[in-house]
Amino acid sequence: MHMLPSMQRLLDELERLPKIGPKSAQDIAYWILNNDRESAERLAHAVVDMKDSIGFCKQCFNYAEDDLCPVCASPSRSSAVLCVVSDPSDIPPIERSGAFTGLYHVLGGVISPLDGVGEEDLHIAELIDRVREGNVAEVVLATDLNPEGNITAARVADLLRPCGCSITRIATGMPKGGEVEFADELTLGAALEYRNAI
Repeated sequence: MHMLPSMQRLLDELERLPKIGPKSAQDIAYWILNNDRESAERLAHAVVDMKDSIGFCKQCFNYAEDDLCPVCASPSRSSAVLCVVSDPSDIPPIERSGAFTGLYHVLGGVISPLDGVGEEDLHIAELIDRVREGNVAEVVLATDLNPEGNITAARVADLLRPCGCSITRIATGMPKGGEVEFADELTLGAALEYRNAI
């Protein structure tokens, strides 16, 4: 199908976004085209404003508009517990759970030799400094439960052991309300390996 050059340029850019395929890109492009110019300008300004306004928190490396992100700046958060995540995008789901009231530390990725990412490329040294200098009693390792996330968590745990704090890892296994017959083998294996006494 022949596409007008200006629309094709937009489609090409939209398709570079994660989880946006050709159909979704086309739907977005037509939505923009069928709405008024002010809607398109608001969208464009919001994107540019976000890029200009947001940087990284100087303490935890989460996204921030000031020196500190809202979590680090909050007086109601406990500095005794740090939750270590790979990326800033891991924080919102944890916050939505309402189960964590401590502070975060964003590594900025995971150790992945195949991708050329080593521990020196991550914010691991800053994490160790935070734990040594602060009153951190527990570090919760909340990297993904895949090979790279597990390797990263194991290496961070090894480096933190001399600091004397408690080191924990997020649990794995069956989700609440999950049905055994529909669970995959890896999930069931982890659920059995990390079973709890009742």
